[in-house]
Amino acid sequence: MISLTNAIETLTSLAELGGPVVAIIMAISAVSLAVILLKFWQFFRMGGGRRARAEKAVGLWLAGRPREALALARQGRSASAQAVATAIQYTMERRTRPEIEERITRDVTERFHDLQSGFRLLDAVAQVAPLLGLFGTVLGMIDAFRQLQTAGNAVDPSILAGGIWVALLTTAAGLAVAMPVSLVLTWLESRIESERVAVETLTADILGGHPSTGPATDSATGPAAPAAARAGEAALAG
Repeated sequence: MISLTNAIETLTSLAELGGPVVAIIMAISAVSLAVILLKFWQFFRMGGGRRARAEKAVGLWLAGRPREALALARQGRSASAQAVATAIQYTMERRTRPEIEERITRDVTERFHDLQSGFRLLDAVAQVAPLLGLFGTVLGMIDAFRQLQTAGNAVDPSILAGGIWVALLTTAAGLAVAMPVSLVLTWLESRIESERVAVETLTADILGGHPSTGPATDSATGPAAPAAARAGEAALAG
């Protein structure tokens, strides 16, 4: 097993070979790793992408067990579970549908903003790291050919080959950082999108109503509309 000292020595030697460009890429990779670990912990703590509890709560709601559904949804940490809990609670309180949707949208937007923090940094690293590597390669090639010109007729091919090898090292370092960061970012974004779809579909099931409570009312009719309609029907029958 590689010890920490050997790992540090290897990284130091790579930085010395590749020059300041490789050192910058290594610093960027360290920042990216810290952000990725933070996002993993944040997703785990906030239950990002977990929709099983929310789906079970919706099933209880549709089965006519609203109180059990509310209690179960409140136990969830994901955005979908919290949105379902809000939808159930507000529907049981006979709130208007626009009011319910506004509250869910506000809560979900705030939660998604927290989960997506740091995504732009990871995206920038995925795009800039290869460019930094290419920039280092260009600088290395310039230096190699400058040494070739300085040597004149006494050209040593090993000098040129060594310069090219060191120059290409920066490109490899940039790609080695960009590829995993891009893959992780894609995975995190897919989890966010899955959570967003879960919120939309599951809350739509709640707002659609069920036999025990009926659908959420809109702002135009309000909770008293069904009673008014029944009164009108009785008057016509009379």
